[in-house]
Amino acid sequence: MISWYFPALLALLLIGIQRFFYKVAAEKKYPTEWVTFSFMATVTLLSTVAYFSQDHNEPDIGFLLVVALINSASFLVATVSHIEALKYVPANITYSIIRLNVVVVAVFSIFYFKEQVSLLQILGLVVAVVAMILLTTQMGTDTPASKRRRQGAVFIFLALLGGATASISSKFAAMYSDKFAFMAMSYLMGMIGSLGINKALSYEKARQNRSGAMGLGFLMGGFNFAGFYSFLYALERGPLSLIAAIVGMHFVIAIVLSAVIYHEKIKPVGFVGILLTVISIILIRI
Repeated sequence: MISWYFPALLALLLIGIQRFFYKVAAEKKYPTEWVTFSFMATVTLLSTVAYFSQDHNEPDIGFLLVVALINSASFLVATVSHIEALKYVPANITYSIIRLNVVVVAVFSIFYFKEQVSLLQILGLVVAVVAMILLTTQMGTDTPASKRRRQGAVFIFLALLGGATASISSKFAAMYSDKFAFMAMSYLMGMIGSLGINKALSYEKARQNRSGAMGLGFLMGGFNFAGFYSFLYALERGPLSLIAAIVGMHFVIAIVLSAVIYHEKIKPVGFVGILLTVISIILIRI
């Protein structure tokens, strides 16, 4: 188990830090499109360099293209649907339901990959879901009740399904393709897709400090490159159901860093959620 557990914890930490940089971008009012573009471009470049720097076999191009397309498309759908859902549904409800994609991934993994999960690990999964739901109440309810429409439920469903699909496709890529080649192709497609989506989204864009936005995007890309590779490394060696549950709690890192750096208050229920997160990680390790 050690062969996948510690890489999963490393992915949790690194991706959590990268997610915190979204908060930094918001606080500094950086243009989202430039942060996103430079972030994905950095991962694409680093992955390409890493692929050609190692001894490697030529991957199955057809399989690589398909799994990378599924991964990048599902990630973009999940991201955009998440943003759009917040326009209609309060944040704590949106985050709570979307985080249940861990359950979808776990059920798929157990039935499709025939993963063997102990009773304590199942308990760890349940505790992880409870922790996620509790922690998402920390994120506020700043969306007016009048905007809770049927569209919100549709976007929440798409975000949940997209997130689960992204995790499952990553498992297939980790098992049957070169990890660096998959990362490069997936983020290249995501980078291209993000350009179109950024133009389509109707939000107010900050226009100052483009260089700062791109610099932050480069930094995010470095953390995401290391974190996503750790995630794939763990998936190659361990059960998707448990690894997805661990890495899926990355937003805990962002909450803690926001409290430390930006002095955001953590509610009592937030502390309970953090404690349950630690307990779930311990149970999954057993």
